Amino acid sequence: MTAPAETALTASVWPTVGAVCGALAVALGAFGAHGLKSLVADGRLEPQMLDTFEVAVRYQMYHALALVALGVLVGGGRAGTVAGNVAGWAFLAGIVIFSGMLYAYVFSGVKFFAMIVPIGGVSFIVGWVALAVALWRQRG
Repeated sequence: MTAPAETALTASVWPTVGAVCGALAVALGAFGAHGLKSLVADGRLEPQMLDTFEVAVRYQMYHALALVALGVLVGGGRAGTVAGNVAGWAFLAGIVIFSGMLYAYVFSGVKFFAMIVPIGGVSFIVGWVALAVALWRQRG
């Protein structure tokens, strides 16, 4: 039997974390659409960096929504709670590593940050697999 605190983590914390990550994605997207475009116009930022920034924002938003869905779909299911928490942590790690390193790369131009991005991508994949396991376990 799953401890009530574990179920509460999935049911309440992950959607809240997802909502905060979603709000940050909207704010960063607005900044990219306005603030970064002026940097490109001034020649202080390479135009392709706007595309990189947009990818970071897009993936952050996708996984913010995944965190919200995680709490809604898996939150009440006792069997999927451990896998659900693995999914939540993996999605959050992916946001920080994938999107965060892309943001760092855009703002600094340091290629090292871009080299870390695939680790975040793997984290996203782990999150989706763990979500699938949680949903599968919940049905039985």
